Amino acid sequence: MRCPPMSGHEVVILGESLGGGRFTEEEARALRRQVRYGPSPSLTVDGVVLRGGEVLLIRRGTPPFEGAYALPGGFVRVGETVEAAVLREVREETGIAGRIVRLVGVYSNPRRDPRGHTVSIAFLIEPVSGTPVGGDDAAEARFFPIDALPDLAFDHRRIVEDAVRAMGV
Repeated sequence: MRCPPMSGHEVVILGESLGGGRFTEEEARALRRQVRYGPSPSLTVDGVVLRGGEVLLIRRGTPPFEGAYALPGGFVRVGETVEAAVLREVREETGIAGRIVRLVGVYSNPRRDPRGHTVSIAFLIEPVSGTPVGGDDAAEARFFPIDALPDLAFDHRRIVEDAVRAMGV
């Protein structure tokens, strides 16, 4: 497979991955896209689960910000909608099943995540069932009063403030 020339150089993909197998057509398309346009930001989601005057937070069990509190969320998988991703992440990290109420916003500051450029789509989530318990890469999950939040990782304080403002809480 050949990619279009860039800066006078032609890139040839030989059909072998680093693991020794062949590239899938999807992997080959992704490589061609990266060669042509450069790397893209990663797509993430964050869930703002409000219950009365409280917001559901997780304590991160892995870097970056290990031990800090954050909104439940994570990376969108290939083939997954952002809506499905946020509900999956909230359930995996907190044990809470929810229902999307509304979009809070899109957060795209290239420095929002020390691992690299991420773009996060944040949703307001209504809890439907479950009891908060840390799961997946979350060491803990619990509700905090909105007016007594701990320090939050990433840009999550801004996301919570935007969600609260949008709801008029």
